[in-house]
Amino acid sequence: MTVAGIISAIIVGLVIGALGRLVVPGRQSLPIWLTIVVGIVAALIGTAIAQAVGVAVTDGIDWIELVFQIGLAALGVALIAGVRGRSAV
Repeated sequence: MTVAGIISAIIVGLVIGALGRLVVPGRQSLPIWLTIVVGIVAALIGTAIAQAVGVAVTDGIDWIELVFQIGLAALGVALIAGVRGRSAV
């Protein structure tokens, strides 16, 4: 992966993490850096899933790939917020 690829993964991860956080109902007490990490991981895994399914490269915007990424980010945010919430009690 090139430097440009890493920078784009961070930017996409930031956006995907924020969208995943918005999709999860309720208030999450996650720091922004953890949201970015969840977004980056979700973006990478979502892209891998989209490539495995065969929908990663299409004409125009890859909506199915974005759905995979945002869904994984929402799942990651919900899981981490639940674990952090439970451990604080």
